[in-house]
Amino acid sequence: MKKRYSNLNNVTNKKTFQDMRKWQKERRNKVKDLTKNIPQCPNKRIEELRENRSRDSYTWIGHSTFLLQLNGLNILTDPVWAKRMGFEKRLTDPGISSVELPEIDVVVISHGHYDHLDFPTLKKIPGNPQYFVPIGLKSLFRKKGYQNVSEMTWWETTKYRGVQIQFVPAQHWTRRTMGDMNTSHWGGWIFQNANQTYYFVGDTGYFPGFKEIAERHMIDTVFMPIGAYEPEWFMADSHISPEDSVKAFIELKAKQFVPMHYGAYRLADDTGPEALDRLLQEWKKQQLPEEQLKVLLIGETVM
Repeated sequence: MKKRYSNLNNVTNKKTFQDMRKWQKERRNKVKDLTKNIPQCPNKRIEELRENRSRDSYTWIGHSTFLLQLNGLNILTDPVWAKRMGFEKRLTDPGISSVELPEIDVVVISHGHYDHLDFPTLKKIPGNPQYFVPIGLKSLFRKKGYQNVSEMTWWETTKYRGVQIQFVPAQHWTRRTMGDMNTSHWGGWIFQNANQTYYFVGDTGYFPGFKEIAERHMIDTVFMPIGAYEPEWFMADSHISPEDSVKAFIELKAKQFVPMHYGAYRLADDTGPEALDRLLQEWKKQQLPEEQLKVLLIGETVM
């Protein structure tokens, strides 16, 4: 019998066939403009990124994929270059192609959903990276031929070439086949060196774990999901809304908010520009400093 993993407070994401029918009916009655998309950065720093081994940087490649450079390490989060997700075509191209990447040292995976774990993408990653994955996923990686794989549980910490890496809770679920639902875990990743602490949230609904993370860490930059929340009666358990992402940011007491998980794939009924508009409205409503919100263009680098 395979172990099944769960959320804090046993929050579940169980939806009935009737729930799916209700969502499909709602979607048919909505008109969305899918021609407006998140723009690409006009001044990408690809050559600089390929040569950089001394300065900290982060680059939004798209969706939940970031290239993070720390202590001379090149780290990828949830690398996905897939041109389609299910029946839906990707709306925006990745900000950097896989052939333009520097050699990758570390890859972290937040969970097993296909928009966060894409094995055809992993085959194209340059270098021979060390993979850090949630508990329950290592056997799948081994089956696919990957040997440099470390499995981690919530709050487990390791150190890799001067960077401290910790796997932290999220509120979500996972499944890749009909029979493997929640047989691996899900979560976020915290990276810490002498200068900065970065928190890659992964996929999550709003949950009390943000407060506990804030008690354990002083977060400098948080990569926070804002998309795939509509309809909220269906999605709220596993996908945070833009308004709740701001609430989570306040609870984290972080210094910088970088939005992600929007604009690349149509995973729900909201669009990328809608998610961003709601984020900006909530930011203004909460009277937060403009300089603490860093909205990136696709392929943009902060160094």
